[in-house]
Amino acid sequence: MGSSTTMALDRNQTTGGGSLRMAKQPKPRQRSDSDRRVRQADRLARILNVLRLIQSRGLWNAKTIAAELGVTQRTVYRDLKALEFAGVPWYFDDAESSYRVRPDFRFPVPNLTEDELLGQAVATVITKADGLKVAGSAAATTQKIAAAASDDTKQLLADAQRVVTVLGLQIADSGLDAGIVTTIQKAILSRKRVCGTYSSPYGPRTVDLQLDPYRICLIKNAWYLVARPGGAEVPRTYRIGRFRSLSAISEQAVIPDAFDVAAYFGNAWAVFRGSNRYRVRVRFLPEAATTVMETRWHSTQTATTSADGSVELAFEIDGLEEICQWLLGWTGVVEILEPEELRRIVAARLETGLRLNRSTGPHRSDPLESEA
Repeated sequence: MGSSTTMALDRNQTTGGGSLRMAKQPKPRQRSDSDRRVRQADRLARILNVLRLIQSRGLWNAKTIAAELGVTQRTVYRDLKALEFAGVPWYFDDAESSYRVRPDFRFPVPNLTEDELLGQAVATVITKADGLKVAGSAAATTQKIAAAASDDTKQLLADAQRVVTVLGLQIADSGLDAGIVTTIQKAILSRKRVCGTYSSPYGPRTVDLQLDPYRICLIKNAWYLVARPGGAEVPRTYRIGRFRSLSAISEQAVIPDAFDVAAYFGNAWAVFRGSNRYRVRVRFLPEAATTVMETRWHSTQTATTSADGSVELAFEIDGLEEICQWLLGWTGVVEILEPEELRRIVAARLETGLRLNRSTGPHRSDPLESEA
């Protein structure tokens, strides 16, 4: 009798008594490698879901976990045992009748892909640049990843940082005190008020402020704080570099969970949102068209190229002051088509510039003529 055949006993109730019958059992179906991988992946996903649940603030015991995941309680116990073997320090909280994970537990650094490692290396270089390192550096995280990584990963992180350089960002307030930014970050996270002394170029002196901090923003080339001053109903924008002092206080800040920083700035060209919305159309001469089109200057920007090589840009913006400064930087290659109000403002600035820089005396004569 072959090994693939077994003896099955089947008792037939007949007048002649019982009889024996030989029966061949089918071979068990062999699972393919792909089937096994799918089953393993499903189990891993389920175990991670168990971990997710017991790390949350809910009341999760074997019964509620089983109901949530659609499995039996025995399966839950097996998954908990797998987590225990993996080193996850879970325990059963008798007071709450719920499984918990020790609060200080953290997963080790995951296996990062090459693209993720390159991204981390680039972030490290960027956050070391003047004006950006005030927000916290990625260097410490990169060092921890490298310390626990293979030699190949260490080398990749080192090489990626070596070949990337960040220069000439022209961030305003590059000497900004990192402590002020950190103070604001921690105050927002802990919902604490801040108080400090602020110096504005538009006021006669410094002022003492007490603020509910909402958000920190890097806009164009400077850091700003959106915060609501005491007694005010709406937040305002403060340039962080103008704070002479700043500290958190024990009073709780009121920070709306639904605050939308993008909606707050609206269609401002940069930071300062005007009270009126304008449709702005400008035409750049052919010699400047390619350069100006290399950058998307505003979220509402549309472009139309003409047969002569010039390009027309159109924007919907709140306020004209900031876009006026931008247009002055393109003097000689840009024409303002609308609105007329913007055209008048830019023309007046140009006339003032001509008066300030026109040669009117010996001290403003052409240096080449003086040498002659």
